[in-house]
Amino acid sequence: MMALETRAEHACFGGRMGFYRHDAEQTGTPMSFAVYLPPAAERGPVPALYYLAGLTCTEETFMIKAGAQRLAAAHGLALVAPDTSPRGLGYPDEDAAYDFGTGAGFYIDANAEPWARGYRMFSYVNDELPALIEAHFPVSPHKRGVFGHSMGGHGALVSALRLPERWASVSAFAPICNPSAVPWGEKAFSGYLGPDRDAWKAWDAAELMRSHPRSDTILVDQGLSDQFLERELHPEALEAAASASGQALQLRRHAGYDHSYWFIQSFVADHLAHHAQRLTDG
Repeated sequence: MMALETRAEHACFGGRMGFYRHDAEQTGTPMSFAVYLPPAAERGPVPALYYLAGLTCTEETFMIKAGAQRLAAAHGLALVAPDTSPRGLGYPDEDAAYDFGTGAGFYIDANAEPWARGYRMFSYVNDELPALIEAHFPVSPHKRGVFGHSMGGHGALVSALRLPERWASVSAFAPICNPSAVPWGEKAFSGYLGPDRDAWKAWDAAELMRSHPRSDTILVDQGLSDQFLERELHPEALEAAASASGQALQLRRHAGYDHSYWFIQSFVADHLAHHAQRLTDG
């Protein structure tokens, strides 16, 4: 069994909130992650809902700011939150900007040097981390959901569209919907993937949705006062892709809400209910 370091554990809504670290093969670095186990996990394996955070965030951000543990306890869902990138690889300019390198792994597998040697967050989140979680915690290997925010919303959508057999449910808060066409994505994809824009399509949710629609409904929430809406997020690209492919998409726009965790707190209950409907019996 893969080694696991326990950093801290706390009682929370009748369950357990834990923070952990392990040596990851995909990144070649120690990786940190958080797990909330609901009270139902004491009686047997429970479904696991993975949350992918946004730029500059860590494995702690969602668990501290979203207020989701009470809801997860009621639904009988485990929550899993990984860090947003490898840390400490020492690549040139790795820490030079908030939107590339440390804290900005974009949940893709890089193929440009030197990033290809460690920035493999797609394989980490989709393969290595679930295997680790299922080996160490009472969660079901057959009932996984994924959601995320901003860069993490992009990661959740790409993961679920590329690997529908692995993820039974998916949703996103204010995702980067069409990264190939916005500054955040162009910067990250150029650095991690190189200049071939055709190769970027495999990591672009809007492009994937056109050719790889899922059989279930995807839930997306977007605030209309989001400071990144027009420049970086482009939810209309998802709507066009869903229309072209027949993907069932519930895209909800909310007046007055911005890009912060106040927005996520306001609608996280709907997202956990969305996933519980797919992952549990109730």
